[in-house]
Amino acid sequence: MSDTIHTLSTTGMTPKRQIQSWIDGLTSLCGYFDVDPLEASSLEGRIDYTTVSRLKLCQIEVSQHRIAHTLARAKANAHPYIKIHFQTYGVSYFEQEGRHIEINPGDIIAYDVSCPHSIISPAFTRHDVVIVPKALLRDRGFPSQRMPACKLTAKTGTGRIAHDFVHATFDEAAKLSANSAVGVADSLIDLLLLPLREADTMFDRVGPEAMYVRAQFFIREHLRDPDLCIDQISAELGCSKRYLHMLFSERGTTVSDYIWQARLQNCRQELEAHAGKTITDVAFSWGFSSSSHFSRVFRKYFGVVPSSIHKAQQATASSGEH
Repeated sequence: MSDTIHTLSTTGMTPKRQIQSWIDGLTSLCGYFDVDPLEASSLEGRIDYTTVSRLKLCQIEVSQHRIAHTLARAKANAHPYIKIHFQTYGVSYFEQEGRHIEINPGDIIAYDVSCPHSIISPAFTRHDVVIVPKALLRDRGFPSQRMPACKLTAKTGTGRIAHDFVHATFDEAAKLSANSAVGVADSLIDLLLLPLREADTMFDRVGPEAMYVRAQFFIREHLRDPDLCIDQISAELGCSKRYLHMLFSERGTTVSDYIWQARLQNCRQELEAHAGKTITDVAFSWGFSSSSHFSRVFRKYFGVVPSSIHKAQQATASSGEH
């Protein structure tokens, strides 16, 4: 028979023990991570996990926190995995090699666990994770050495099919014979690689969907540049400004709205997570050139002024020191 379902829960533990238990659980799955509950009084989390052949399948739910695999802990042979992360509830923020990626429900992010990275979840999240040894990808001719993080969708197409298969595999794992588990794991890897291969080839196409994805990637990677504008984006992608406007308008937004909304989301996340930074510092670090303009559009978008979030975070940080 294949592996049974194992459970790790921090319920009922002291806060210090909760953090250590979460570190121990992550270490047993894919390597050591630093864990920070982001000034919360506790870390409430649960991991249900199983193995199918050489794959590890996890269902995770956890309160606000940050995990990080740091440069100081990075070793050549440590964390030899690719992680396929399916977000099912809440929002998380992934950072690796200068890239910042927002992960919403229905998103997939595939990334190299061995490269230093962090994931911040400002509030409760749920996600399904498949941990794949790099060797299995190399066996299939997929370049897995320092694979750049890739954001995909599980709402449609091959991503949705892969996620459905992950769920079915998790539910039936304990009923699989050893031989069946190997076949199921092979099929699951091939399914998981389909959206990754599509993303890898998408940049060679010239269709509107591919161009829109390329535009999103470029914007996300240059959000901190205060000079980011449609002229720069169209020049980078080799398309006209009119065509770029059309791509975003067909999806109910504009290029400029997409840029400032993405910046505002990152600013709010920093204000909620880092009490030591000033509002102006946060705004300017994400490409805003005027603190008054930032406050105005922040209130319009979120319904609250940034100072209220900043003061609340400072109060939380101060209370934690006493």
